[in-house]
Amino acid sequence: MGTAVEERVDTRAGGRRFMAWCAGLLLAGVSVVVGCRVADTDGITPVPQLLAFLPWLLVPTGLGLLGALIARWWVGVVWGVVVLGLLAWFIEPYGRTGGPSGPALASFRVLTSNIEFGHGTDALVAALRRENPEVVFVSECERTCEKRLEQLDYPHRAAVAGNGSKGSVILSRFPLRATDGVPGTMGMPGAVAEVDGHAVRLQLAHPMPPLPGHVDAWKRELGDLRDFAAAGEGAPTILAGDFNASQDHAAFRHILDAGLRDAARLTDEDRTPTWPSRTAPTLGVQIDHVLVSKDFSARKARFLDLADTDHRAVVVDVTLHRPD
Repeated sequence: MGTAVEERVDTRAGGRRFMAWCAGLLLAGVSVVVGCRVADTDGITPVPQLLAFLPWLLVPTGLGLLGALIARWWVGVVWGVVVLGLLAWFIEPYGRTGGPSGPALASFRVLTSNIEFGHGTDALVAALRRENPEVVFVSECERTCEKRLEQLDYPHRAAVAGNGSKGSVILSRFPLRATDGVPGTMGMPGAVAEVDGHAVRLQLAHPMPPLPGHVDAWKRELGDLRDFAAAGEGAPTILAGDFNASQDHAAFRHILDAGLRDAARLTDEDRTPTWPSRTAPTLGVQIDHVLVSKDFSARKARFLDLADTDHRAVVVDVTLHRPD
């Protein structure tokens, strides 16, 4: 009898040890990612990729906490509660929300879309005719796409010609003066628009994605976009496109810290996914953004599902205000 009881006790103890080990592995993995978020760094692979889905790390954290409770591993329980609290804190929206108080000067609509190697051109054309935006940022607009867009009612454009993902274009109904843009592996054209007599800096964003082996290039190109934002010297600015980054990436937050505001944040849509479109809005991450300087206010951001592309388009109505 005593031997049987001892065997049951040993079995339970072994099961608890196994459960504690599983809980520890889950919490350790999540803690590395959360630690990088606390340290305001994107780290190395696989941290940047996991940071993109930071809110979903609540799932393994919850499982780890549950495992620690079942195992009666009280250190693990405290660990899990701390990690859970940090995740809840960092899931909160990031960035400034204050709007300008000066009088309105001009209102117009902005649309940004990544059309996946030009495959979504037809859907984009239909969306442009339906939404009628005055300024359009198109990523991955290869040469065939660019020729197709020339047929639309956008007399002004700035483009970087290229095949596949390297081509990009800014379309505008306002007069444009082309600038050098921001150099990158993929095309990132820039321009200055004349909006009712007021100069507005326009820059398309399309840095490298943080794929294994390309994280350094991703960080560098996001850093270049941050430098562009910081160099505005108070000039009205719109920086829009596929950033391949979310608010949970330090490199993207540094762009916001340079003085820009995310239009989705201004309209309480900062966690609405734009990629991948096949699972959004149920599952995904917001990596397509319209960032504006403090001179702009923004009304409701909308997200369009376009056929034949893995990104949702973002549409925002903005208003340029006179400086305070």
